[in-house]
Amino acid sequence: MRLWLLPFLLVLAGCQASPSTLPVAEPRPAAECRWPVDDASPESLLRRAVSALEAEGFLVRHTTLSLGLVSAERTRILPGHGDFDDPWERHGIFGSYALGGGRGGVVSGVMIGFGSGGSLTRDATELERVSLVAGPEEVRVSRDIQLFDWRGDLRRSRSASSADFCRRLRSAIEAMPTGEVP
Repeated sequence: MRLWLLPFLLVLAGCQASPSTLPVAEPRPAAECRWPVDDASPESLLRRAVSALEAEGFLVRHTTLSLGLVSAERTRILPGHGDFDDPWERHGIFGSYALGGGRGGVVSGVMIGFGSGGSLTRDATELERVSLVAGPEEVRVSRDIQLFDWRGDLRRSRSASSADFCRRLRSAIEAMPTGEVP
């Protein structure tokens, strides 16, 4: 290696810097996603949370009693989303269109019918994840939604800790009996 390149490399290496702040959720979680712990034991609170999430259609992935953590998720198929990158490949549920040409002519057409060729196999999937942490003084809920195209590539991701969702979840948890939950 040439020694005269070393100062330039050191200068360039000095340009690498770490971020000044850590990433934060955008939009910020609503204030309703935090509430004080009721008089029930942490175990009872977590059991009620698991039952409330399962009643909403979530699949509970992890529970850790020592941390007071419940993690759950649910997925749903979004028909008609097709391929995000190719607007000519986007098919609706009830039909599609085509425009092309070849050998000196122009061809166009419309296909009418359920599914329209490929949209049933090229639908997007929405993944919704919820984490609930029951600490010694408060309960905190975070929720995010991710959208994946038919290839499995992440297309959108957002924080979805809305006031409406957290209010409904809190009401469902508090409506569960405090005794033994099956």
